[in-house]
Amino acid sequence: MFGMLSMGSSCSLLYINSVLLFTLRRKQVFCETSRYILLYNLLFADTAHMVANLLLYLMASLRIKMTYYMCGTIMLFSIVTVTISPLTLAVMSLERYVAVCFPLRHATFFTTRSTGTAIALVWTFSFIHILIRLFMLYFFTKISLKQMDSFCSKEAIFFAPVFKDFEEAYASTLFLLIGVTIIASYIGVALVARSVSTDKASARKALQTLLLHLIQLILIFTSTYMSTIITAIARTVGRLALMRIYNVCFVCLNILPRCLSALIYGLRDQTLRSVFMQNLCCHWRCPVFLNK
Repeated sequence: MFGMLSMGSSCSLLYINSVLLFTLRRKQVFCETSRYILLYNLLFADTAHMVANLLLYLMASLRIKMTYYMCGTIMLFSIVTVTISPLTLAVMSLERYVAVCFPLRHATFFTTRSTGTAIALVWTFSFIHILIRLFMLYFFTKISLKQMDSFCSKEAIFFAPVFKDFEEAYASTLFLLIGVTIIASYIGVALVARSVSTDKASARKALQTLLLHLIQLILIFTSTYMSTIITAIARTVGRLALMRIYNVCFVCLNILPRCLSALIYGLRDQTLRSVFMQNLCCHWRCPVFLNK
């Protein structure tokens, strides 16, 4: 029962992300504005990560086992998207900082070309991370073509002790740097918001967005330690309770953080909200409170 609820809620959140991705390609303004281009990149990575996690969750629920190479391919794809999301959040936070603090220079700094370059750098950094993992996998583990003894997971592929040290160092450094970037952007916008000449409504909205980005980053960071959390809980509870806790953690830590961007921008952005709600409701009449 808990598994069905987890799968149903996860598929609903996946649908919301997919609709917003579709919406961001429906109007020219969404394809030419830096914040929407960055949002599309973030949503693409989040949606891809959700699909990979749902696929692994479904196969584990059906007790389907894979070969090491198939599992490794899915896990590497999932890890790429894990890195892209927080890096894109950092770029989006800087974009909001420049938009509020330097409104006259925003169009110069964040052009379509410069935004595309930033996205390319994000993807390049993510693939470098994957190459490092591949080299480590080749030198520190022996992977066979046989079917796995357990279900596909990150721990089943990257089981050598060196991977745990690498994961902790990499994740801590990455999220510390991105966290500092978001907090610094928040402080910068907060200081500028006190100025008389600043658009108070725009600054307040930017502060709320940056705060939501920070919450999203914390949830993504926590999700990287989900297996550690589940292992610690497993020592104190029974199997049935553990499965329920795992399902809740799966939705709250692996799926929900990947849907926050759709909720943050899809419902709060005035330009995007009306088109998004029409597509979300398949052009039927949506509830009145969603259109206000």
